[in-house]
Amino acid sequence: MFVGSVSDNFDERIEQKIFHAEIVVDNAKVSAETKSYKSIPIITDFTDENGNDRMKEQIQDNYSRIKVEIKQLIKDELKRIQDDPKLVHLLQQRG
Repeated sequence: MFVGSVSDNFDERIEQKIFHAEIVVDNAKVSAETKSYKSIPIITDFTDENGNDRMKEQIQDNYSRIKVEIKQLIKDELKRIQDDPKLVHLLQQRG
């Protein structure tokens, strides 16, 4: 069961603003459908040789590596802009 209400606009009046309804579920049909579901294949397994789940560590390692790579990309790009007379004006001058 669910209930709700809607609001209207001055130029678009809604007569029936409050409603309630019931969702009717065909349990037999849903059960038959779920029996035909296929398992989602494992694309990446984070289990190490000792059977420990290392997903959090792998995610943290990836995050840290990406941060380092992005910092280096920014540093390289700033250097490239600084060394280019046509682009150096894009950098803020520190006073």
